[in-house]
Amino acid sequence: MAPLNWMHHTLIQALLSRGPLEEKEFHDIFSGVSGKNPDIHKKIFDDVLLKINKELAYVKFELRGCRNQYDGKVYYGVVNTVADEQSKLGTKYSIPQIAFYRAILDAIIHDTTAHGCISNIDALNIRLDSQTGQASQDGAACVPTAFKSFSLAQKEKTLNELIQDQWLSSSSDGNIGLGVRSFLDLRGWFRNNDFPSCDVCNEAGIKADMCSGEGCNVRIHSYCLKKKFYRKVSSVCPVCGTPWHFSDLDWENDECNDDAPSEAPSDGLRERRKHQVCKAEAVEAAQNRRQETADHTVLRRLRSHKVEAAPDALESEPNPEPRHPPEARMGRKSRRV
Repeated sequence: MAPLNWMHHTLIQALLSRGPLEEKEFHDIFSGVSGKNPDIHKKIFDDVLLKINKELAYVKFELRGCRNQYDGKVYYGVVNTVADEQSKLGTKYSIPQIAFYRAILDAIIHDTTAHGCISNIDALNIRLDSQTGQASQDGAACVPTAFKSFSLAQKEKTLNELIQDQWLSSSSDGNIGLGVRSFLDLRGWFRNNDFPSCDVCNEAGIKADMCSGEGCNVRIHSYCLKKKFYRKVSSVCPVCGTPWHFSDLDWENDECNDDAPSEAPSDGLRERRKHQVCKAEAVEAAQNRRQETADHTVLRRLRSHKVEAAPDALESEPNPEPRHPPEARMGRKSRRV
């Protein structure tokens, strides 16, 4: 296989230097270095990512796409696929800071309501005792001194750093959720630990809607609900058949986005896009016709003004001095002689 060229290196460097990028921004970079639109030349885009991942596999890295469960947008990033002790040494965070992140992660993923977040106050009040994994001879938990001395100010500083590095996210109402990097790096960990998944996409249901049926644990992401129940007469739970009541879904204002990182657009989305393109073309054609009509009207008015101005010019022109024909001049000359 041919080695990676400058285009592949540019894409990798952009993700490594800037961190996870939103799909639109990553597509713009791809279009700039390749001259191809990923939405139109999807096969070329997929082939480039496949070639990159074959090379990155030798160093245990992967270029991966995932969907942010809070806003439904797709992001791309480069992740480490090995969780060994050597890779752990590459982090800038200390052991208490990593334990603090794990404690927040546990509190978010074990939320039975699947809201996918905890309050800022709850995050700062988390104790690190459960993250030690060690026990003393009498069976009591052995808490390291570094964990005991991890102050509230240190927690607040670490929380801000985790949000800035996109391991965690912060909402406008002060809640703390998982960041894009967590969704990218922990996808395999979620699957290996049998975490409850979305019934539609089979990804971890961190932020999802849950079935209201008694004893039913089905959870579905909000964007997956739009894909599953869009414009359907009846919306029921796929497992227990309980009617699914939508609370915050707005079918008219929120466009149903069926594009997954590795999936082609659905037939419904193609039809909507085709309709939008046809509508835009019809509007443009109507504008062109109006412009042509206006141009013809102006041309006719100019011609009319020219025709009206011609007789006026003839009338205003002074009469030239009457000139006698040559015969008359000759007659006068002969008489004078």
